[in-house]
Amino acid sequence: MKKILAISLCILLIMSMMAGCAGSKSGDGEGVTTIEKGKLIMSTNAAFPPYEMTTDDGGYAGIDVEIAQAIADKLGLELVVDDMDFNAALLAVQQGKSDIVMAGVSVTPDREMVMKFTDSYATGVQVVIIKEGSDVTMDNLGEKMIGCQAATTGYIYASDSPENGGYGEDHVTAYENGASAVKALLNGQVDCVIIDSAPAQEFVAANPGLTILEGAWVEESYAIGMSKDNPELYEAVNKALQELIADGTVQKIIDKYISAE
Repeated sequence: MKKILAISLCILLIMSMMAGCAGSKSGDGEGVTTIEKGKLIMSTNAAFPPYEMTTDDGGYAGIDVEIAQAIADKLGLELVVDDMDFNAALLAVQQGKSDIVMAGVSVTPDREMVMKFTDSYATGVQVVIIKEGSDVTMDNLGEKMIGCQAATTGYIYASDSPENGGYGEDHVTAYENGASAVKALLNGQVDCVIIDSAPAQEFVAANPGLTILEGAWVEESYAIGMSKDNPELYEAVNKALQELIADGTVQKIIDKYISAE
């Protein structure tokens, strides 16, 4: 009788251990699998204020960083921010080097072919920065030299052929980040810079003599880019984002960095 009881206890112990393993794929939050156990790796380009930027102590801050942190908290994961150039940030999530990419990423058909996007959490308005007194207008951009951050939709759209609504590659210069493009404008290397409204306002405030043309150059939606190969993580992240939008957390974060005009 004792022998039968012992065997039964062993079977129950084994079944319990198997159930425990099946219930948590990698020990990560919400039963999801991430690149590094217990961590949510976010690739970004931390030169796009107020969405992502570096802090004096070497850390990271901004709208995207705080939203990513809130998502990580909901999933029981540690957020890890991996800073790199914008194009590399997009590639990282496609190549399995990051779990999410957040860098003021606009949703485009081409990007949807290589990654999956969550619901939109913000609207991006691209504008044109010029020097005060410049003769640049929305109507004559095709006659000017334009600076853009490499790999952004601003660069993609502006450098496209005139037949497709762009100005042609000869009229657009790509820079590593927005700050470099603005520096080129100040140095007279380009006539204007096309960039999103929020960082544009930051750059203009920090550089006397610059202003923003009235009106939007284009409007887009920002979303979180993810790999198509991890649907469980996608569902968990998107669900967390939806909850943060619904309870007002996302808007509160945006309002913290962007005041209503």
